[in-house]
Amino acid sequence: MGRRRAPELYRAPFPLYALQVDPSTGLLIAAGGGGAAKTGIKNGVHFLQLEQINGRLSASLLHSHDTETRATMNLALAGNILAAGQDAHCQLLRFQTQQQKGKNKAEKADSKEQGPRQRKGVAPAEKKSGAETHQDGVELKVENLQAVQTDFSPDPLQKVVCFNHDNTLLATGGTDGYVRVWKVPNLVKVLEFKAHEGEIEDLALGPDGKLVTVGWDLKASVWQKDQLVTQLHWQENGPTFSNTPYRYQACSESGTFLGLGTVTGSVAIYIAFSLQRLYYVREAHGIVVTDVAFLPEKGRGPELLGSHETALFSVAVDSRCQLHLLPSRRSVPVWLLLLLCVGLIVMTILLLQSAFPDFL
Repeated sequence: MGRRRAPELYRAPFPLYALQVDPSTGLLIAAGGGGAAKTGIKNGVHFLQLEQINGRLSASLLHSHDTETRATMNLALAGNILAAGQDAHCQLLRFQTQQQKGKNKAEKADSKEQGPRQRKGVAPAEKKSGAETHQDGVELKVENLQAVQTDFSPDPLQKVVCFNHDNTLLATGGTDGYVRVWKVPNLVKVLEFKAHEGEIEDLALGPDGKLVTVGWDLKASVWQKDQLVTQLHWQENGPTFSNTPYRYQACSESGTFLGLGTVTGSVAIYIAFSLQRLYYVREAHGIVVTDVAFLPEKGRGPELLGSHETALFSVAVDSRCQLHLLPSRRSVPVWLLLLLCVGLIVMTILLLQSAFPDFL
């Protein structure tokens, strides 16, 4: 048998680094680029429309947002607001979709030139910031909002960004080891403190105001504002391996499944509580996987998921976005289990009555 392969959902004209899925609109948002180097590789954020076609999940390019000389390395989503990590800065973007009333002839001609779907090959030329893209009666607008510098190391880079539970605050972390928290949407800084020696790998804001961070210093920390609540150190709290350095890599919300992408391009899906592996494609991308995201369980998620149990999207430096579908596992319905239990009880009583006539 040949190697298992994951279907290619979309191919961008640049390396992909970040991924988000909007549950309300069914938009898959993929971002990346070649950076400021004059290599001819563009930088952008692509908005893909997810839909079920003949029982298969597909994606078509709805809008291409040009980010000029800045590659987007990380993304966070809050409603229709995107926070994009671009070099040492965080750029807020607002997108809106609506049904268009009609097309003029020029728009129709342009639509025919571009083609209705862009799953492989080079995507159509990106349009200027704030431009509109039309497709299949849908109109999408993207506008740049506020931007702010979030990292101040000698080689500054924002590595992670996330919103809090009510989308009023935004937290960023980068190569200087500082956590900075900003008001949304004006990006006024409300908190700043040194969380790690070295780069911050990931962070998450909890509904109780606590903040979890993991860094290159092998530590995972929980904070209440800038006060340390508790901390784990891999060398002290983690499994013991012979002189092999390990560090905490990510922190995430609790859920049913855990999605994993590796530096060798492999992709896997695990049960979160037991770490039982349910799905695995070795070297699906053949190069480092830069981000993964599950299809949300709310909004349009169930409609798009179809008969599958879950869907995981992955992106990599190879410019590809892949789809990983987990088929529904066979399970016995609860009503059948209850019926079997009742039947066993009745049979037990009848057997006892037969063996012992005076039992009842």
